[in-house]
Amino acid sequence: MKQRTILILLSLLVCSCSLFDTSSPDSDITPSLPDPGVTSIPAPDPDTTARGFLDAWKRNDYSTMYAMLTGLAQDGLSLEEFAERYEEIHRTAAVTEIDTEIISSLVMSPGQAEVRFRIVLHSAVVGDISRENRMDLRREDGDWQVAWTEALIFPELTGGNGLRMYQYTPTRANIYDRNGLALAAQNDAAALWIVPNQIGDEDAEEAMLSTLRRLLDVPTNDEIRFLYEPFRDTDFYTALGEVALEDFQLVQGTITSLGGVQWERYSTRFYPGGGLTPYSGGLAPHAVGYVSWIPREVLEDYLILGYQGDEYVGHMGLEFAYEPELRGRPGGTLYLIDSNGTEIEVLASHDSEPPYAVYTTLDRELQRYAQQAIENFNGAVVVLERDTGAVLAIASSPGFDSNLFDTNNRNSSYGLSRLFEDPNQALLNRASLGIYPLGSIFKIITMAAALESEYYEPETIYNCGHYFTELPGWEGHDWRLEKELPAAGEITLTQGLEKSCNPYFWHIGLDLYNKGLETALPDMARGFGLGQLTGIEIDEDAGLVPEPENKVELFNEEWAASDAVQLAIGQSFLQVTPLQVARFVAAVGNGGTLYRPQIVQSVENAVGEILHEFQPEVQGQLPVSSENLEAIHQAMVNVIRDPYATAYKRFINFSINVAGKTGTATSSEYNDPHAWFAGYTFEEREDLPDIAIVVLIEYQGEGSDWAAPVFRRIVEAYFKGRPQSLYPWESRIRVPKTPTPTPGPEELESEETPSP
Repeated sequence: MKQRTILILLSLLVCSCSLFDTSSPDSDITPSLPDPGVTSIPAPDPDTTARGFLDAWKRNDYSTMYAMLTGLAQDGLSLEEFAERYEEIHRTAAVTEIDTEIISSLVMSPGQAEVRFRIVLHSAVVGDISRENRMDLRREDGDWQVAWTEALIFPELTGGNGLRMYQYTPTRANIYDRNGLALAAQNDAAALWIVPNQIGDEDAEEAMLSTLRRLLDVPTNDEIRFLYEPFRDTDFYTALGEVALEDFQLVQGTITSLGGVQWERYSTRFYPGGGLTPYSGGLAPHAVGYVSWIPREVLEDYLILGYQGDEYVGHMGLEFAYEPELRGRPGGTLYLIDSNGTEIEVLASHDSEPPYAVYTTLDRELQRYAQQAIENFNGAVVVLERDTGAVLAIASSPGFDSNLFDTNNRNSSYGLSRLFEDPNQALLNRASLGIYPLGSIFKIITMAAALESEYYEPETIYNCGHYFTELPGWEGHDWRLEKELPAAGEITLTQGLEKSCNPYFWHIGLDLYNKGLETALPDMARGFGLGQLTGIEIDEDAGLVPEPENKVELFNEEWAASDAVQLAIGQSFLQVTPLQVARFVAAVGNGGTLYRPQIVQSVENAVGEILHEFQPEVQGQLPVSSENLEAIHQAMVNVIRDPYATAYKRFINFSINVAGKTGTATSSEYNDPHAWFAGYTFEEREDLPDIAIVVLIEYQGEGSDWAAPVFRRIVEAYFKGRPQSLYPWESRIRVPKTPTPTPGPEELESEETPSP
């Protein structure tokens, strides 16, 4: 013990001697004892600086990184040059994400430190690139700063070295319907156009038109003749559209012998079903989408994902939503190059991975019939499997020709200029992004709220007159007044829905409000899925359900009885999409289950690997008892079957079991109302699942006149393979005889929906 004490004392003596020894030739510091009145400040930790720099790198926060550089490093390059160097490396290596880990740190002297770290660059092309690297730091003004060189990005980047990437991108996968028929495919196509003054004599012209009519699937020769007739004696370029090359080759000899038609072959992403005009539409163009050049404003985002910048990428619909799967993973080799561009070594390499084809729930033929059913209108159709939510058809009119976005298509420039000048907004998907007042179809929801309030039963009587005077300061008129039809008189609630009696439903809205159930209608609307996204895979709008909170927000006004009265018939400032309506109408038909509408059946590659497979997805239950749902169902059946109901005369001699509701929604005092019809089938067949259908036709008139016939035609196409009946305005299917419907002597009953 005594010996240890002596050693400690000797050590202290040596240390104290060295502390005050200023005789060393290497020492120029005059030592001093610490001032007992000054609090010492701990030296900064180089780890903190290094971690902050690396974290900023992970965020691509180059301004923060630059501010942490030494003054000498900042003198050597500007912030813009610093950021560009990082961005260049990220683009070249297709870096999508960065992981870092500090391994060790060492303070080498009071003014110099070294931090070793591991970095993993996750590349979209060559996989993960891992390196251990070193960060040198210097003390400046009491803080550690980064002594930056390009080697800090990548240790091999010294002496002017750089990176070069070679990519190998697989062929884009196809999009199919549920039966394996292509909706988008890599293919050879023929772009067709007419030079009018090269058309032959009258017989040759008729033969040419008949051949083109069958090839392009148009109903009459006149639709083609109409395009070039004003330019008959000129060489005016008249685009006809595009067809698959194999289809064109079947008639190429005939076309060549007749004159007038010219064509050009090209390889493309081909979308079948394109029509004569840029907005006549291919098959489900809004749902399928199209490919085109990368927009300049998002080019940087694509470059970081490993794109070269000159590719066609998905826009809109499934082409956009499933871009990574359809593209596949590109392969490539990343080289280190010297300042002369000579490749020095391979830094990383990865084989390309096959893309995944998208198989949709769409039925291509039903989709074609749905589009043809509304081809002369602005509007939308949605067809769902009633009991699963699978989308069988989703049509928006006018459509557009997706083939026009390939600049290799001879018709592209001409067609796109016309498409973008079209005032009808052909690129808008009215089925999922169009928002509209719902009109009398909302009465289904009002009836549900009335029944669930327990103040009403299906047999509750109300006297439905021509006038509604229960709301002070406003008088409403039933649609029968304008039609010069007798008032409905005393009717049950069930009959109120069948006859679409506006005063009855105005009364319900006001009555529930006065009973303290001020939000009964908005609450029920949300319970039916309105005011929220459906979850479909393509873009959609959530719409809007009027309620006290958003009434104040939108109009700076309190929710009042008049709001409840208007909402009861689907007016007010209610906004819905046809897709939302299809979802809740399907739920009424299937017993109350809200299914997520899904448009993708499966996503799988050529070797059978499946990323996704359709499964019905339950999103909720309608807040309505089974007894009350049955009452609503029976009323909707009677809309079709009761001789005094609004849709009866549109379904005479119709053998398929359907339930439905007409709707006529006022949207502007200067335009005709929107025509709606929504319903479902209840055939309960094993070979064909029951379906729900919603039809919307913008600014056209009454739902029973315009939308109900479209609904019937689509049901016929689904169950019978093709349309069976003529529209009132047709001379034959797809050939109009007059621009307005011509009901017979027995005037069809329908409803108007004026707003209070």
